[in-house]
Amino acid sequence: LPVGFSMGSLSLPAMILRSRTANMSLTKVSRMTFFSWLGGEKSEAFASVSEGLCKTYKTKLYPLEEFYKFHDFHSPALDDPDFKSKPMILLLGQYSTGKTTFIRHLLEEDFPGMRIGPEPTTDRFITIMNAPEEGVIPGNALVMDNKKQFRALSGIGNSFLNRFQCSTIPNQVLESVTIVDTPGILSGEKQRIDRGYDFTGVLEWFAQRVDRIILLFDAHKLDISDEFKRCIEALAGNEDKIRIVLNKSDMVDHQQLMRVYGALMWSLGKVFKTPEVSRVYLGSFWDQPLHYDINRRLFQDEQHDLFADLQGLPRNAALRKLNDLIKRARLAKVHAYIIAELHNQMPALIGKEKKKNELIENLDIIFEHLQRAHNISPGDFPDVNKMREKLQIYDFNKFQPLKPKLLQLVDTMLAYDIARLMAQIPKEEAVAANTEGAPKEQSVRGGAFSHVKEIETPFGFGKGEGFDRGSNEAEWVVNRERSK
Repeated sequence: LPVGFSMGSLSLPAMILRSRTANMSLTKVSRMTFFSWLGGEKSEAFASVSEGLCKTYKTKLYPLEEFYKFHDFHSPALDDPDFKSKPMILLLGQYSTGKTTFIRHLLEEDFPGMRIGPEPTTDRFITIMNAPEEGVIPGNALVMDNKKQFRALSGIGNSFLNRFQCSTIPNQVLESVTIVDTPGILSGEKQRIDRGYDFTGVLEWFAQRVDRIILLFDAHKLDISDEFKRCIEALAGNEDKIRIVLNKSDMVDHQQLMRVYGALMWSLGKVFKTPEVSRVYLGSFWDQPLHYDINRRLFQDEQHDLFADLQGLPRNAALRKLNDLIKRARLAKVHAYIIAELHNQMPALIGKEKKKNELIENLDIIFEHLQRAHNISPGDFPDVNKMREKLQIYDFNKFQPLKPKLLQLVDTMLAYDIARLMAQIPKEEAVAANTEGAPKEQSVRGGAFSHVKEIETPFGFGKGEGFDRGSNEAEWVVNRERSK
């Protein structure tokens, strides 16, 4: 001890213990200060991006959704398989546009439950997944499987589940992606009502979870029916996932094809209310000879571009899930502000029903007020008419006031957790690429994709054409056309 130091009534062991406790407290305070500067709490390292998304959603975003009844208004809660599942491709179109034939062309084999015909044949949602043996899992059993991402569909009812199934088949394409075939969309109000379930609601659920939506059109059937228009409108907010295919393009010659393409673009412009032009892939996606061979090279180029887009889905799957979670978080925050505002404006005792109807009627004015008050973009708000419709059945007095702590959790997630997970994606890809036995490129293999690009062989896409013409021949190509 230093000279002149007085221990007082404390013994030496007690002094040492008190000193250690003080040091531990200082260390704890400094750690808390450091992590609060970072974003409110200690950062956690995740084994993978999908695991990080899952834990972040459950701890940061789910409490806010549950507190403000987000799942009743917008989308059911996410489960573990939603973050860990393979990329999904959803095919959508009117009947007899070649949806099922397109899937068969990709897989290069039949799958259980497949029916192809000129009349409306596919009458159910069929999810085609990879499995060691062929089989069919009915809808009621499928939604009970906690390893698959379809549990939330159980709330739609038996009328839908009776028309929902999973077809399993061993196929190399399905090792990387899952494909969803849908019933052909009909025209007329009667057919829509007779389905017995909310068809557009099911499509909306799938649209929020799939990685790619392919809209198929027939070269002879360019009209967009009322139900098809409603289905396309249900995909709002997921325009980045949509790809449009003009199928059966070989049924018309090059002159008619130009007019058909122009008519399709005109029809799409009335449905997709955007100034940008949608990319349309032309082709005939089946294994039969072309009726008009004059556009063969065009169809090959278009198929190559579409397949290249689909092959990149496994590589970008983590980024897509991250993007969807950010969109969901922004919507959940706006929903919390709306519910809290409705709660605050309700009277305490009398005139509740009258005030409720008045608030629903003036919901667009409330949206404008919240935009200015919280500096929120108009694009983050839900559709006002759908929100009015869903608010009719709720008691506004049971809504909760604004809880800043829950909103702060979501802000922390968006500011720090999402940024960390985004930085982890390239590192995870690099580790997977350098792992022994892992594929060098995460892309879809097998089926029709195996014929798209074979760079190593003279039979690959574009080989022997253009500047590459005659590259594998002993004789100069000019010698054959010297007379010309």
